[in-house]
Amino acid sequence: MKKFSKYVGLDTHADTIAVSIAEARGGKPRYYGEVSNRAASVDKLVKELSGEGEVLCFCYEAGPFGYGLYRQLEALGQVCEVVAPSLIPTKPGERVKTDRRDAEQLSRLLRAGELTPVWVPGPEQEAIRDLTRAREDLKTMERRAKQRLGAFLLRHGRAYGAGKKKWTRGYFRWLEGLKFDNPVQQIVFQEYVDLVTGMQSRVESLEVEMARALPGWTLAPVVEALMALRGIRLVSAMALIAELGDITRFDSPCQLMAYLGLVPSEDSSGKRRRRGSITKTGNGHARRLLVESAWSYRFPARKTAHLQRRAKKTSEAVQAIAWKAQKRLCGRYRHLMERGKLKVQVCVAVARELAGFIWAIACEVMGRPVVAGR
Repeated sequence: MKKFSKYVGLDTHADTIAVSIAEARGGKPRYYGEVSNRAASVDKLVKELSGEGEVLCFCYEAGPFGYGLYRQLEALGQVCEVVAPSLIPTKPGERVKTDRRDAEQLSRLLRAGELTPVWVPGPEQEAIRDLTRAREDLKTMERRAKQRLGAFLLRHGRAYGAGKKKWTRGYFRWLEGLKFDNPVQQIVFQEYVDLVTGMQSRVESLEVEMARALPGWTLAPVVEALMALRGIRLVSAMALIAELGDITRFDSPCQLMAYLGLVPSEDSSGKRRRRGSITKTGNGHARRLLVESAWSYRFPARKTAHLQRRAKKTSEAVQAIAWKAQKRLCGRYRHLMERGKLKVQVCVAVARELAGFIWAIACEVMGRPVVAGR
């Protein structure tokens, strides 16, 4: 870590920022005070602390305030780290928490090199991430609207045909023919139906925007290459790369798996070695997408017509990796099921290995050599 003369901890809030300074020569951090969380106040703070153009090291916790403060400090020529809150060391039994204490702790740990910075996306990357997360939020709202409509119909004994698939054109035609004796209930029913169709329309609208934004994105070649994999289409491929960014920044697939929280936890001591469930650290959005994609490998490996159409848009090297992944993961799923593992555990194991193939495809597209044995 580069040495600086001052290490500044910032405990950010919507209106204020608590500031603490730790001198490089050592000693207890000095509490500077609170400043307004406005661009002008931050500019003034940097000017006072840096003196005659001195470069300082700032840090604050990743949270709901995004990366605006990070970009402002970097634009002013300073060094800033956005740190992971869950990885900040804490003393056992320390139960007093104030803004001042938090800021002093940040500056002290920053000086000691004990903080873990998160990867900060660029403005373009953040915009695509906002788009994919908005689609995910609307999809959640759509699912809840369907659940409410289904619960209403169940309460009033209106059941669709046994064995028939819901939310198809036939299902909506069946809904159009439903009538309730009480006019109030008819209004309630129609509102539920309109809510579902409205959410579906909004989800489709955002998916159109995703397809429209893809060609202008610098990481579009990686997204298109990932669609050669089974279980990954446009929405999931864009969402994955929007969350992870340039995957080639990971030195090995094992680093990517650990970042996604897909590796087993461990509690070992002496001769005893015990492994538990996955760590679930890192990006939960990307981890969920991988687990969902892993479900498609429960079927035998085969090149469907739809998958081949997607794969034709990629290079032969990418197609070879995608086919190798399908053979490996389908066999892995079958093998673990035969051993009596739970389906959810099998899917997580497949998702972990799928992350490795995604890393290999990203390296191939970005022109990064892959070292054998990784």
